[in-house]
Amino acid sequence: MLKGFKEFIAKGNAVDLAVGVVIGAAFGVVVNSITKGIIDPLIGLILPGDVKDLAAKSFTVDGAEFLYGSVISAAITFVITAAAIYFLIVAPMNAWRDRGGRSEDEKSNEEKMVELLERIADK
Repeated sequence: MLKGFKEFIAKGNAVDLAVGVVIGAAFGVVVNSITKGIIDPLIGLILPGDVKDLAAKSFTVDGAEFLYGSVISAAITFVITAAAIYFLIVAPMNAWRDRGGRSEDEKSNEEKMVELLERIADK
């Protein structure tokens, strides 16, 4: 059991995952700061009422307070995060992959598969 764990750690998958989680958390803090510090006040100015903070926007029905500003703020944060991930990570990776950027392991595996398929076709 420990041997399998040692191999898992040695492959780098765990380290890559940990780095991704830490960077993702830091990125989330940056996006939240941008949303709360810049975008929320701008939208708060547009919406009716005296409050200039979007997260504080609400309405009350029979004593129940509905914080629609918090929901809008969370949606904005989600959209910004999703757009940044797409345009900074997904789109460049897809473009790189489309240009043929593959690792040596992927190339050697592809060559092995072609060889095996040729053997099967020859039979």
